[in-house]
Amino acid sequence: MGLIRFIFRVVGFVLLVAAFVALIYDGTKTLAGTTVMITPVDVTWTNVHPSSLEAMQAKLKANLPASALELVNAYFFKAPASLLLGILGALLLLLGRKPKPLIGYARE
Repeated sequence: MGLIRFIFRVVGFVLLVAAFVALIYDGTKTLAGTTVMITPVDVTWTNVHPSSLEAMQAKLKANLPASALELVNAYFFKAPASLLLGILGALLLLLGRKPKPLIGYARE
């Protein structure tokens, strides 16, 4: 169980670093331009690995009904990449944290 927690913590930290990099990227684009620039997940995913995005969208289209596919496209793929990476990283860090030591009578 300790190795799984370690892997969750490492992946969580990597995702938090990626979220910070995405936030800095958006910040520099905002400072360079005149409007607030927020990069959505689909644009970031296309910049990193376009063929996997196309494969994921094809798989979602084959397995989800049209209404659910619209929700995924509207809320997941159009969400800010820094926010999504930060939330996933924080969740993995919470899953990978060490358990609190028991105190009192519960410890035996």
